Amino acid sequence: MKRRDFLKAAAPVTVLPFLVGGFSLKVFANNPFLNSLVTQSNNSDRVLVLVQLIGGNDGLQTVIPLDQYDAIIAARANIAIAEKDALKISPTLGFHPNFTGMKNLLNDGKLAVVQGVGYPSPNLSHFRSIDIWLTGSDYNEVLTTGWIGRYLDQEYPGFPAGYPNATMPDPIAIQIGAAVSLGLQGQNGSMGMVFSDPTSFNDIISDTVTPTSNTRAGDELKYIRSIGKQLQTFAVPVKAAAGKGKTLSSQWQSAGDNALADQLRIVAQLIAGGLKTKIYVVNLGGFDSHTEQRAGQDPLLDKLSKAVSAFQDELKLNALEDRVLGMTFSEFGRRIASNSSLGSDHGTSAPMFFFGTNVIGGIHGDNPVLPAAATADDNLLMQYDFRQIYASVLKEWFGTPDAEIITTLLKPYTTIPIIKTPSGVEAKAPTVITELLQNYPNPSNGGETHFTFRTTSGNASLRIYDAKDELINTLFDGATIPGEQTVSFNTSNLASGTYLCRLESGGISSVKTMVVVK
Repeated sequence: MKRRDFLKAAAPVTVLPFLVGGFSLKVFANNPFLNSLVTQSNNSDRVLVLVQLIGGNDGLQTVIPLDQYDAIIAARANIAIAEKDALKISPTLGFHPNFTGMKNLLNDGKLAVVQGVGYPSPNLSHFRSIDIWLTGSDYNEVLTTGWIGRYLDQEYPGFPAGYPNATMPDPIAIQIGAAVSLGLQGQNGSMGMVFSDPTSFNDIISDTVTPTSNTRAGDELKYIRSIGKQLQTFAVPVKAAAGKGKTLSSQWQSAGDNALADQLRIVAQLIAGGLKTKIYVVNLGGFDSHTEQRAGQDPLLDKLSKAVSAFQDELKLNALEDRVLGMTFSEFGRRIASNSSLGSDHGTSAPMFFFGTNVIGGIHGDNPVLPAAATADDNLLMQYDFRQIYASVLKEWFGTPDAEIITTLLKPYTTIPIIKTPSGVEAKAPTVITELLQNYPNPSNGGETHFTFRTTSGNASLRIYDAKDELINTLFDGATIPGEQTVSFNTSNLASGTYLCRLESGGISSVKTMVVVK
């Protein structure tokens, strides 16, 4: 079934329309997954803010591997950031020059960067790839339920009876300026109630209805708005929170004309006003940069950095920093090599950003491995599966039991130490050795080559990927013994080129490049 057909056929949702601050406000009121977050004994007031970067952000422009700058120039000289302009965050790594706000957060320990997030054998279609991210499916699997929907199906059978109630009188999740997420689809259809009415934020807090034209369409629109105002079950707490919440940061003004900042300011105001909403979803579009990328992406990264910085400052001034975790995501990254139109085409893995006082700040993962002469098909190797990110958020931020995480994500995934635990204690990096040595001989002339790896974890996997980041072969996947192990691989069936070898064990990856020359 096509996505649009599925959404049409899904169980209907109740729509209560209005705008907040000029943005379509979609409030997922009765969401069992989100309700479950409220009942966690040690994290009942924690909030997650998801920032979707629509279109596929170019990770190589955002987080720049300065130790491979020659390869960057060889691959994308027409769009590359000048080395002297990069904001150096380590001897081998730099941020885009417009990421000043993000760099300050990194320096303050409030930003974590996770390198190389994607999934095996990635799909480069916008619609298909974002569906994979929202459903948590494998590349060759089409699911009609979202990863959140599957969680709430098991947590709250019989929903929606009994909500709202005294324990949770407020909307559980609010989405601003985007369509209902496929991630919220359960077995019986959408699991949320939606507010989406063309009125303004001031309409909500002042009990007014925006004037309409004196036409039939205007009368109908006025009627829809009036109905939305009458359905006060969830409009009332939003209105109350908006009236109580005050924005204090001076950084909002310096953010300029910034749609993301406008959305995050609303989020901050509602949190400060006491709304118990657990999930907020905001977005920034325009990252599909096939042409004139610098003209398009440079301003977007400026907006992203300023918006996140202002949001974090607002939380600090309202003494709310410890309650809120922010996370960015995008459907994919971009290719290593630029195109002839001063842009970049759909690629594979990309960095994700986590912000808040409860992140384990710093850089997680290695700099991407770049070929000396990248072709138009070359991509960045995945270091972390995005479902590892989901598992980490569920476990460390919301305290979800392991068995429920496995049921939600359909299989077990190792977590990544990027978030402090609900008790406030930093998750410790796994005390395992995960090291892949360079294969020998390398280059290989089409015969056998040998891989030696070391790990102290109970299980490990060793896989070979081609330049398109597609899986070529799994050399090892199972229990290991302490110390070194060696496996051999015959390269006779491989074409000449550069291949990437990834060892994963205990949530840690080790990557090497293999060259085949015939």
